[in-house]
Amino acid sequence: MAIRKSTMQEQVVQAIAQINPGDRPIVTFHTVTGPSPWLVSSFGALAQLFVKYYFVTVTEQAVVFHKAGRMTARPKELVAAIPRQEAAHLVSDVRRNTMWSSLRFQLPGQPKPTRLNVGRYWRAELDQWVPAVTGQSIAA
Repeated sequence: MAIRKSTMQEQVVQAIAQINPGDRPIVTFHTVTGPSPWLVSSFGALAQLFVKYYFVTVTEQAVVFHKAGRMTARPKELVAAIPRQEAAHLVSDVRRNTMWSSLRFQLPGQPKPTRLNVGRYWRAELDQWVPAVTGQSIAA
């Protein structure tokens, strides 16, 4: 079970190397989907069934989404790999907050953008990820 951020990031690097050995990850963050985590936690364990966990990585060639294990925090199967030039138009509503930052990303095959909640632990990575994908800095 990965607990340290560096261990999780290394596992994502290995998962990407299996998919495309010639691609190099630039920055990765861990995220949980759904409404605000504050709201989800107020509904207890039942609400946890309706959220999904992902590792989101920007590489030299693409933006890559891997499912993340609920209990192990390890990258699992590939969900989507979107070419970088297309990904910039799929990011919207970036909000940087004290505890939980969020953004919306239009995943392929989804009717509306998915809200990605990023905890404070991963905020530095989010601050690098947004400009790498959109070309614009993140507003504080």
